Parts: sequence; C-alpha cells; structure tokens
Amino acid sequence: MARADLLVKLVQAGSSGDKALFSKVVESLIAEEKGKQHHVVAGQLEDILRNTNKSFLDTSADSRRSSLEGKVESFLFRIYPNKSLDNVILNSDNRRIIQELVQEHHRSDLLRSYNLEPRSRILLAGAPGNGKTSLAEAIAHSLMVPFYVIRYDGIIGSYLGETASRLKAMFDFIRTQECVLFFDEFDAIGKERGDTHETGEIKRVVSSLLLQIDRLPSYVVVVAATNHPELLDRAVWRRFQIRMELNKPDKYMIEAWLKRFEQQLKYSLQYPAKTLASKLNGLSFSEIEEFILDVQRKYILALPEVDVKKIVDDCLSQLSIKYELKNG
Repeated sequence: MARADLLVKLVQAGSSGDKALFSKVVESLIAEEKGKQHHVVAGQLEDILRNTNKSFLDTSADSRRSSLEGKVESFLFRIYPNKSLDNVILNSDNRRIIQELVQEHHRSDLLRSYNLEPRSRILLAGAPGNGKTSLAEAIAHSLMVPFYVIRYDGIIGSYLGETASRLKAMFDFIRTQECVLFFDEFDAIGKERGDTHETGEIKRVVSSLLLQIDRLPSYVVVVAATNHPELLDRAVWRRFQIRMELNKPDKYMIEAWLKRFEQQLKYSLQYPAKTLASKLNGLSFSEIEEFILDVQRKYILALPEVDVKKIVDDCLSQLSIKYELKNG
C-alpha cells in the first residue's frame, strides 16, 4: 500500500475501532520504515502497537477471554510459567546464550536506539527428556511474559488449505501478545519441502509457516523444539538466530544443578553434590528432575521426623530397579 492509502486506512481503523485493521496498517508502516532502514521509527511503532494491543486486551476480563474465543482457543494452550533458568540443567555456553537473550529483551529500547532488535527465534534440538520444554518455559518466566504452546491437534486439518488458514488465525492473535510461542516436535509441521514423500499441502503449510514467522515482531519470542533436526526444511534453520543442542547432562552439570537446587530447599540432601551427581550420571534431565520431585514428596509425607538420607537412598534404589527393568 502507498503511504497515502496507509494513512487513510489508519484513520478508518481509529474512527471505527477496528483493532485488526489498525494492527495490519501499523505492521505495514513498520515494514515500510524497516525497508528504508529507519529502525528507530520502526521500533517506536512496534512499541506503540504492542502497548495498544495490551490496552485492547486488558480493558476487562471479558475482553481477555474473548481474545481466545472460537478457533484460536483450540490452537493454543496457555501455561503460566513457574520454572526459572535455575531449574533447568544447562551447560555454561547454553546458559550464557540464554542469559544474553533475556538481557537483550529487557534492554530492547537501548538496542532499538542503535537500530538493532533483540533476537527472538530459538531452535532447540536433542533427544526427548533433556529439557527443551522446560527451557522454553524458563525463558518465558525470565521475560515475565505468557507462555503459549501450539496445539497441533487443533492446527493441522484434513482439508486442503485448512492448516494454513488456521496458522494464519493463530499468528494474527499471537502478534497482539508479548509472549513466548513454543512449537514442540517442530518437525511435525516444519518438514523438508524437498521430501518426495510429502504432499503439496505439507509444502504449502511449511511455506505459510515460514512467512508467518518472518512477520512476527521481535517481542514475540518463538522457541521451536525438535527430536529430529534432520527432518527440518533447510529454510527453517535460517529463520532461527539461536540454534542450540540439548544433550544429556554430564556429572559436572548435574553437580552444579544440585547445588543450586539444594540452596532453595530448607534441608540438606545429606549427600555431597559431587557424590549424588555421580550416582545420577547418565540420566536425562527429566529423569533427574523426577528423582528430585520424588525425594521432595517423600520428605513432605514423612514430616515432622524425617531421615533425609534414608529417603534419598530409597529413591536411588527405586531408580536403580527402574533402569534395570528398563534396560533388561
């Protein structure tokens, strides 16, 4: 649209209270300013759009509920993030990268004053159980924003064009939110378009998905997780500024995590962290997390007179039996 047309549309949106038209026009203005390398103005417009969307959404409890009415509600699952970065086992390099990302968003105004945007697209790869979902939730917790998880059962349709139209509706809603948007098992929807086994519909869905991700403002942080990175379309990789592999934690990572965790407790685990880490070495993040939760449950149920060492020993014994059965 030419600038004169944009101004006319902007006035129409303002006079009629058409939120969707207003957002569309401002997004067009932002794209135009970015094309002219006017990043400061583009950043100011993004701030206005974000704050305006917040005011639309926060006018009343009813307006918040209506924002997720109909189809969009079946596309997304909202989680109120409780896990912090300290609750996730990460190696030092990955922890530093995530801390830098969080700082970029907390100081986004400073970056925009220098014509820069915070990074907002993260691809997590690794075997199941090594903390991809937990890390995405921890990022939302650190940024103090809502955490939305894509519901593929609601997104993927059986009719031609249905999935792409649902993706568009979901992204139209997400653009109005300052949030973390999480795609688990991203390979289910971001498959390689050159795969001869895939239909033309899947290829169109991937193209639509990439286009919608490109159009998201930087205040929407997209986190995608995959157990099979080799299945992803090559163009998908280019969309993500941060690509991170999450493997099973080694004993040093487990030891550091146990020390941080024990500081949050009101009691000692009665084992040196180094010793306990050696016993837990080889387990995935989710298996270690479940072990600790099991200790906590038993501790609470045994109050007021608790033998913590016996509880830990019992949990270790149960863990040993479980994995003998699992590997037998």
